Amino acid sequence: MIKQYITGIMCGVLLTSYTGYVLMDTFVLEDTYTSEISDEGIMDVFASLQDSMETERSNDTQQSETSSHKQRGSSLKGSSGSGQEQDTVSPETSETSYSDENISITLTEYTAYDTAIYAADVTVSSAVYLKTAFADDSYGRNITAATSAIAEAHEAIFAVNGDYYGAREKGYVIRNGVVYRSVGDPGTDVLCIYADGTMQIIDSSEATAEELVENGVWQAFTFGPALIEDGETAVSENDEVGKAKASNPRTAIGIIDANHYVFVVSDGRTDESEGLSLYQLAEFMRSLGVKCAYNLDGGGSSTMYFMGEVINQPTTTGNSIKERSVSDIVYIG
Repeated sequence: MIKQYITGIMCGVLLTSYTGYVLMDTFVLEDTYTSEISDEGIMDVFASLQDSMETERSNDTQQSETSSHKQRGSSLKGSSGSGQEQDTVSPETSETSYSDENISITLTEYTAYDTAIYAADVTVSSAVYLKTAFADDSYGRNITAATSAIAEAHEAIFAVNGDYYGAREKGYVIRNGVVYRSVGDPGTDVLCIYADGTMQIIDSSEATAEELVENGVWQAFTFGPALIEDGETAVSENDEVGKAKASNPRTAIGIIDANHYVFVVSDGRTDESEGLSLYQLAEFMRSLGVKCAYNLDGGGSSTMYFMGEVINQPTTTGNSIKERSVSDIVYIG
């Protein structure tokens, strides 16, 4: 009897210890898989993607600019510049704008649906200026940092949080033309931004991560869902991300034309700002002329950074204003 009792206790201890380890390994313990490529490497990868896209076009002369890649989003041909030229004129800046030879950014704050919404209209001469970065320059599990900290480390002019790839085991991760995760998540919308500055939303069952890069994909994110496709709202009033609340802080990216993007971040969960539903977010972006838009990680992650300052009021619970640490950002610089 005593032997059985001791055995039961030992099994309980072992099970508790194992469960604790699994939880720690999943949510706490850092595990670096690989590091980001250097800035010089990014430029080389981008040039290679541009070359592959030009080769694809020359091999299919019947392919028009408006149907390139069979895109469901905006599909206009982008700038042919590689973005490798150095700026020769000092940038013009203000509290809400930045402009140089290759980058133009204008911030506007709106109030809609009882929510504070921040929109950034961004035009670049080449998609090479739309970059991504990992926390601590490392791809792995539970490696996180504040959006502003990652942005400052990369001397970003402008940034928003990314798709928080580290919270999932599946879903393509293609950053700066490099495949970091090739395991797809069928049924989940994937945002693809090409080296020619165009945008497409697909299901991972349509192509492998390697095939996407071969076709010129510069950045790919897995979160979603698609908000706007072909200029039309792609979500209903009842659509939501998992078990998230209907009104939330949100982060989204959209496109008007090739190399002309709109980033939107909304506050939420506070008395001053209720937050947006996916449908409200989509409708707001469509009002800005966006033809294709995609929902990134939201809630406490939603953060907009511009020239050294956090622009919005990020919060997880509504009780305090504080950035949530995230695994990745999208930035201009």
